[in-house]
Amino acid sequence: MGNRIYTSSRNDAWSNPRPYTDASLRFAKHGRVLPMEEPSLLERLFGWR
Repeated sequence: MGNRIYTSSRNDAWSNPRPYTDASLRFAKHGRVLPMEEPSLLERLFGWR
């Protein structure tokens, strides 16, 4: 049997990337960027990083 070629009606992300969004628009939509890890109690008390 021959190999089947998969085709999709959806555009490829590499050939059709997402449009640029301004940082202020992203901030208005999602809020400020949060750290991946929660700060510990001492870091919150003393402001350590």
